[in-house]
Amino acid sequence: MKISTRARYGLRLLVDLAEHSGKDPVKLKDISRRQNISLNYLRQLIMPLESNNIVRSIRGNRGGYLLGKKPEEINLLDIMNLLEGPMNLVDCVHNKNLCQISDTCPTRKIWVEISEKMEQSLSQRSLKDLMENNEILN
Repeated sequence: MKISTRARYGLRLLVDLAEHSGKDPVKLKDISRRQNISLNYLRQLIMPLESNNIVRSIRGNRGGYLLGKKPEEINLLDIMNLLEGPMNLVDCVHNKNLCQISDTCPTRKIWVEISEKMEQSLSQRSLKDLMENNEILN
């Protein structure tokens, strides 16, 4: 399994936004420059984040984006599900009907277990945790 650039860049966008927003909104072009991510790609990523109240936009000359919630209230599993979709290693994890042998499959149990552990790990972490990890690296 590989996490897409959509989810990875979306999390980087949120960490950058959280670290650089105070009272003033943050411009996407500044995040683009700091994170070395295409401005057009950031525009695509920001739309679902805004429509789900993770970020909010401020219009006008001094406009930009702010977090819609406190960093500790932004759960990583929610962000991953929003940007990546459900965290399934295989399709039958959350829908047994997608496979004819899901009830007797010798491998399904391990895929369910690993998927549940990933979801649990992400659900126990917030954007604030990523910010703290970033401070350690800098």
